Amino acid sequence: MTGRSGLRLLLADVDGTLVTDDKQLTPAAVAAVQDLRRAGIAFAITSSRPPNGLRMLVAPLDLQLPLAGLNGGLLVDPDMSVIACYPIGPVAAAQSVNLLLSHQLDVWIYTADAWLVRDPTAAHVTREAWILGFPPEIVTSFTAEHLAQAVKIVGVSDDLDLVAACEAQAQTSLGASASATRSNAYFLDVTNPKANKGAVVVELSVRLGIAPDQIATIGDMPNDVLMFRQSGLSIAMGNASDEVKAQANHVTDSNQDEGFAKAVRNFVLPIAAP
Repeated sequence: MTGRSGLRLLLADVDGTLVTDDKQLTPAAVAAVQDLRRAGIAFAITSSRPPNGLRMLVAPLDLQLPLAGLNGGLLVDPDMSVIACYPIGPVAAAQSVNLLLSHQLDVWIYTADAWLVRDPTAAHVTREAWILGFPPEIVTSFTAEHLAQAVKIVGVSDDLDLVAACEAQAQTSLGASASATRSNAYFLDVTNPKANKGAVVVELSVRLGIAPDQIATIGDMPNDVLMFRQSGLSIAMGNASDEVKAQANHVTDSNQDEGFAKAVRNFVLPIAAP
């Protein structure tokens, strides 16, 4: 698909795409979203973050469409009221936790309203709390209730090769019972099979009455490739891996060099729907 029928929606990843490495929206990025609307192109975001971790983007971008948090596992309106929630399911959640722990990855669980960790001093917990704007709930272990409510399970490690290898094994072991993709080099996300960024494209297409080939997507990580495959036009960030870039129609500059704003100007606005 190439989006030749004219674009009506841009769906953007957040971290590594819409914001800089220090999690800032640049004036150019805000202006680009305004330019989209003036051209008749709607704008929506999807992220591995929980929706509450996207709240700070609503006002500056005047977000009006559903926000797809937790890789699409939790869909909310801009006022944070829940539209749809897709838990993993207790059996697949238990299998996922066991698999991640067997690979010596730290494990986090996100439910519809909580972020659960066992060790607040573990790698990336402090930074994630800063990014999201709220702290995790500390638990001694993950209970059956936690597993039943899990919307996203994250395996965390600074051994990047280990995370990549665990992703491959999780995809094989979990099969159709869950979706397993990296949202960062050190994060492996496990969600309901209906909760991935490709499914977000499909859901927004149905909800908004916009054909998939009229939707553009932009992102930087392996979990963004799933939405590339479902959209009419796909754009990889300059900071993406070669593997991700190879799956996109276009490559823009990095998130540190106004790659989002440049992608809007160079690839999206020129093919707005009449």
